[in-house]
Amino acid sequence: MTKGCEEMEAPMTYALRKPAQPEAGERHPAIFVLHGIGSDEQNMLPLIDGLEDRFAVFSLRGSLHHPPGYAYFTIEGFGKPHRQVFDDAISRLTGFIDYAVQHYPIDPDRLYIAGFSQGAILAMTLGLTLGSRIRGIAALSGYIPDFVKEQYPVKPVDQLSVFISHGQFDGVLPYDWGLESRNLFRGSDSDVTFRTYPEGHTVSAENKQAFTDWVMEDLKRTERPAKEE
Repeated sequence: MTKGCEEMEAPMTYALRKPAQPEAGERHPAIFVLHGIGSDEQNMLPLIDGLEDRFAVFSLRGSLHHPPGYAYFTIEGFGKPHRQVFDDAISRLTGFIDYAVQHYPIDPDRLYIAGFSQGAILAMTLGLTLGSRIRGIAALSGYIPDFVKEQYPVKPVDQLSVFISHGQFDGVLPYDWGLESRNLFRGSDSDVTFRTYPEGHTVSAENKQAFTDWVMEDLKRTERPAKEE
């Protein structure tokens, strides 16, 4: 992570990976990466290994201590985040995205959010609340809280690209919750890619590769054709 005055003003702690030698005036696509409970901003970096050649990658740390790491929000029951804490996390993350667009040479039309577990829950919620401000989201083993579906002011997501994956034997967040998330986004006309694996609550090498393939393929669709001489 590059140290400097801009980082000190950031609303969240983060690790940054970006292309080594950007051309003058070039704006990169960006991925905002969100970890699971008890983890931190370093834990998710293997997921995006290699993508920093094309993307600016911001891996964000949750603001709550949860040994051995951090969390973005707390839980009051099975599948029920504490509403006020969850609302604050969404506000912080939205503020960080705004901060990154203002302070770094990234393309505001090519922003992605990827997360695992708590991070997946937040990624899907941000997709719903930010709508067309986000190009795509990747949710690995998550769900959408009921109060988000019922009470949050959601935006149209018909232009949103969505990658959802879930382990068939997930003992932490049930597989059926992954299906429900898939169905919600498909029912809202999002472009949804759904992958499932004979795994528990984890990200397998196959899942990581599928995510990488998805985001690189989606990025190709956003690339502007070269001007003819």
